[in-house]
Amino acid sequence: MWYCWGQKEPPRPMSLQATSSPRIGRDPQGRRLESWKEIATYLGRDVTTVRRWEKREGLPVHRLHHSRLGSVYAYTAELDAWRNERAAAVTIGAVDASRAPQTAKRSWTTITLIALGLALVVGLAWLWNQRSTAQPAISSSRIRSIAVLPLNNLSGNSEQDYLADGMTEALIGRLSTIQGLRVISRTSSMQFKGTRSSVPEIAKRLNVHAVVEGSVIRSGDHIRITAQLIQGDTDVHLWSGTFDRELRDVLVLQTDVAQGIARQIEIALEPQSGRPVAARSVAPAVYESYLKGRFELNKGSRAALEEALRHFQTAIDADATFAPAYAGLAGTYRELGSVFIGDSPVEVRPKVLAAANKALELDPELVEAHILLADALQKDWQWAKAEEEYKQAIAHNPSDASAHSGFSSWLLAQGRTHEALDWARRGRELDPLGYEDVGIGWILFQSRRYDDAIRDLQSVLAVEPENPSALWFLGFALIGAERFEEAIATLEKAASASDRSSAVLGVLVHAYAGAGRRADALRVLDELHRRRKAGYVPAAAFLNAYLGLGDTEQAFTWLARAADERSPIVQWLKVHPFFDSLRGDPRFAAFLRRANFQ
Repeated sequence: MWYCWGQKEPPRPMSLQATSSPRIGRDPQGRRLESWKEIATYLGRDVTTVRRWEKREGLPVHRLHHSRLGSVYAYTAELDAWRNERAAAVTIGAVDASRAPQTAKRSWTTITLIALGLALVVGLAWLWNQRSTAQPAISSSRIRSIAVLPLNNLSGNSEQDYLADGMTEALIGRLSTIQGLRVISRTSSMQFKGTRSSVPEIAKRLNVHAVVEGSVIRSGDHIRITAQLIQGDTDVHLWSGTFDRELRDVLVLQTDVAQGIARQIEIALEPQSGRPVAARSVAPAVYESYLKGRFELNKGSRAALEEALRHFQTAIDADATFAPAYAGLAGTYRELGSVFIGDSPVEVRPKVLAAANKALELDPELVEAHILLADALQKDWQWAKAEEEYKQAIAHNPSDASAHSGFSSWLLAQGRTHEALDWARRGRELDPLGYEDVGIGWILFQSRRYDDAIRDLQSVLAVEPENPSALWFLGFALIGAERFEEAIATLEKAASASDRSSAVLGVLVHAYAGAGRRADALRVLDELHRRRKAGYVPAAAFLNAYLGLGDTEQAFTWLARAADERSPIVQWLKVHPFFDSLRGDPRFAAFLRRANFQ
């Protein structure tokens, strides 16, 4: 289901007449604009686009050569004149031709004749020199991969960043549902927030044919969204659109922009089911609370997650039928139950299941909810149901990196390591800069390809040296390779980066024991036991510790407790190398049956 505020007729891109000068805080003729940001705001574009126009299309921008470097200014009268001249020479899909002045029609006739003549000359030249090695640029109809860069917040108020980020994420999600179009995930796209990299540089790093950039500006009850589709290798603009609406109509702009892009690249923008996208009314305050919740959820800290819960609950209290807010709630509870936050699965997983199921009850095609439900079912050992949810998520959104990496974890748990690696690599193609993606390294570790796992995880850490997940998983791989001293150093760093997470300390005990430093191992183990007296400590931390110490009886005791609390470690019983010492014991087979493994 596609959510929008009450819209009686399909929205249309603004006409050229409507966008020839801004309607938000319109400036008088002749006003002097004193910076790139002021010029960009006046034109309703972002700074990168305006700089490109000045360089390539003669945008009238003046420089103060006697002043500090980079000082620029422009006059609104000159900008308006330049814009009007440019409008006569550039086709804009949103222009209402019937309203264009007769002089513009005559100009088009002249331009058409000139264009035909030039085409004839170029064609003859090509026939004369067929040995030319120049390759044609990718046409818009051949675009099959795209990245949406973070929309710029031009409001001048950083408190509105959640709106720009939320609109970016929604546009990525909308485009990702298109069959045959590879859309880079949010995690990678957000790496370019505030970047000065050129479009060709970004396109090369993300391996995409085209890039979407744009901006959001909010003024009172009005909002303006601009977007441009740019060819990745040539930096040529293929399409642009400007949409100006009342704030209550902001959600429908997501569909406007997505439809404009889809038309340009000649791909039908239809839901996977083939049924028309249903629209429903959502109050502005509800969606604003939802966007604020997403903004906090993406930060990932405990304080931010608790704030996200508050925003999502506010949205639900105001509108109990708004499915995305339930999905946000489920995602927040899942993060609270992660190893680095550390809430008990017994407490949070039922909340994940309840919120995800409610979201799907309200909207059966909500991809995020399918993924969250699949993850929770997998950790509850409901393997067939989890598989079905992952497959539905991928069917609804073929470009969702989380769905691909989630399904790879399901395959890994089944012992299908080669297939798991293939799916994880597909997920990485969709999220090439997702530094939190340590899935491939984890699969390689569980496949006992320790050296390959070490290389992959070190490549992640080369970009983000303090990534606790990558450090933790690298510790596992180094233990597997029996490089215990390196494992100790890595896990000590992981402990520092994660506020001495109990999960990390359990593996650190394992590393100390493997290195023969039993006194150090027992010292860290004692820290875990003392911590347990004051609050919850995951059973998996003790399980990893006693496996490293070679204490089989204690290992089985803590494996039973891990199973009781539905610890995530139990899903890896079939493949985890740390369990190899237990596999010959009949008690281990009983745990496999308990976790519904065949």
